[in-house]
Amino acid sequence: MRKATRFLEKFSTVACFLTFLPWKLRSVVTYSLLGCAAETRLSRPPGMLDLRRGDIFTKQRPCSSPVSWRPQLCLGNLSPMAEDMERLYAQRLKRYVTAMRNGKPDCVPIRPFVAEFTAKYAGFTCQEVTHDYEKAFIAARKCAAEFDWDAVVGNMVYVWTGLTEALGLKYYGVPGIHIPADTGFQYREPPEEKAFMKPDEYDALSADPTGFLLNVWLPRVSKDVVAPGEANSERNNLALIKGGMAMLSYFSAFPKQNELLRTESGTVSAISGILKAPFDIIADKLRGYVGLSKDLLRQPSKVLKACEALMPHLLHVALGGADPDKNVPIAIWMHRGCVPFISPSQFDRYYWPTLKPIIEEIWRRGHQVLFYAEGRWGAHLQSFAELEAGSIVLHVDQDDVFEVHRAVGDRFALSGGIPNHVLSYGKPQEVRDYCRKVIDEVAADGGYIMDASAIMQNDTSIENVRVMTDFTREHGVY
Repeated sequence: MRKATRFLEKFSTVACFLTFLPWKLRSVVTYSLLGCAAETRLSRPPGMLDLRRGDIFTKQRPCSSPVSWRPQLCLGNLSPMAEDMERLYAQRLKRYVTAMRNGKPDCVPIRPFVAEFTAKYAGFTCQEVTHDYEKAFIAARKCAAEFDWDAVVGNMVYVWTGLTEALGLKYYGVPGIHIPADTGFQYREPPEEKAFMKPDEYDALSADPTGFLLNVWLPRVSKDVVAPGEANSERNNLALIKGGMAMLSYFSAFPKQNELLRTESGTVSAISGILKAPFDIIADKLRGYVGLSKDLLRQPSKVLKACEALMPHLLHVALGGADPDKNVPIAIWMHRGCVPFISPSQFDRYYWPTLKPIIEEIWRRGHQVLFYAEGRWGAHLQSFAELEAGSIVLHVDQDDVFEVHRAVGDRFALSGGIPNHVLSYGKPQEVRDYCRKVIDEVAADGGYIMDASAIMQNDTSIENVRVMTDFTREHGVY
């Protein structure tokens, strides 16, 4: 699995626990669990185009719409929104939403999930975009504008080490500190005997998730935060104060970033809100994969009870960050719930019964979910097909995108499926050939969003990404 240490832990979140914590402390703990920042949506300014009212600009621009881009820091005054840029934004939003609803837009939308690739393109190191979120924002906007993409995430690098270091978190491998400066940040899972949750603590977790998180989990993942009953320290107080200030700074910057994407290049913010499966919460940041694997054999009923206890909290967090206009999806990052990490029977008993009702309730409230299914999920497509048609967008990583399309393409839109190794090390003609096959077979009737199989890091070829983009603009017109 490509850079599995990074991807299998990506976006590990137990933010669901934080519903009832005081907001400042909740902010601190949220980031320490998330390892990322969920996209923050902007409300539609008065007088702007609204897809729900049908007031989309009817005269379509060509699919290729290059723009002149100059970086703007998030601080300072904005220039007035140009009318043509707003029309471009509306066109791209319509294109993206139509494809996600499994319909046929004017052309195949392009929505690359690019992380450290943006640093490479903008001339920054991985250390720079991890330590300075303004540089990460600039890199994302530069790529969005100069590659002419329809939708992006405001900062796919996500982790800002100004916050993680303020909290004293132990489980990050930070570029320039623990790992080389031009290597993407890593998650470091402790050995089983040092897991952040012990095997005899399931009852405490199930009884009071927020209390367990605050009183037990947080002091274990931080080198500075002390547990209740221990002597207080200056470092404990400073960690919480600095962490809260850093969280406020970082999360408050996302609305401005999304606004600049819209006004500078007419680019859509690709996701809004975040979700994790209850099973993945336990595997990622509590018991660890090895510990949970043993728990499934030794105390299966307690694992199930804990997953069930997390469900309402996860639903609350997902809906709390959802797009109020119900256009872009809530993203769920899926990794340790698939075969071969667990058996088909374990998937049927633990993973799916505690995730499916959350997806159904989100859809009942009018929101799609993007299944960012890292790894191979082909063994579970039949389960996914139990969901209502159109309720999810299924991202394809290591499965054969053509087989996935044949299995569920009539029910759900797909994204991804362009192998990362082809984009990193293949020849330009290989990229064209693969994109042609995907567009001709998977995207023939719509319902497809162009993207790589997995998040693109700094080993991705700039030339090949441009080839993927340009070829899709040329060949992906309906």
